[in-house]
Amino acid sequence: MAAAAPLRPVLAAADSPPAVVETFQSGLLDVMKVAKTLSVKERYHRLLPVIEDGFHLRTMVRIAAGTYWEEASEDQRRDLTAAFKRMSVTTLATLFSGYSGQVFKTVGQTDGAGATVLVETHLTDPDGDYHSLAYVTKNDGQRWWIVDVIVDGGISELKVRISEYRLILKQSGVDGLIRALNAKADALTQGT
Repeated sequence: MAAAAPLRPVLAAADSPPAVVETFQSGLLDVMKVAKTLSVKERYHRLLPVIEDGFHLRTMVRIAAGTYWEEASEDQRRDLTAAFKRMSVTTLATLFSGYSGQVFKTVGQTDGAGATVLVETHLTDPDGDYHSLAYVTKNDGQRWWIVDVIVDGGISELKVRISEYRLILKQSGVDGLIRALNAKADALTQGT
């Protein structure tokens, strides 16, 4: 019965950049710890509120879509945001499918461009190996949100999405990107 109940982080933690990141990571670890007992769909449903509470998905997909977002109808924007959310959560539900003692640790915070704050963290394995994760956070006037993740000092996840999505947008428009994101989420859910 406990496996069916979604985990919900405490939203009071969105009052600072490190707090919003640590709340997200705590929720992710909670799902990782029981992931082996859950299907991808069950992990999806547990991760959904964790991601909705931490990431400003509408801002992220707006940036990724660029001028296509400005030209889209409000219905298309809503559907694109929903498809982006579905694909993002499904991706994490497939990537984080187990737990072997990993620990997240916040190691620093720096000011970024455009009134953003980068929260630097490490995801450390029990053997001491770690991955560097820098979360780009931004305040929307009410609270802090994650708007990008930079893995191991490399290219930002958002920049990768921009590159992928702009090609699809150029070829198939907003409706084509919505179909592509939903198809990717379907494939990940099915394990293909």
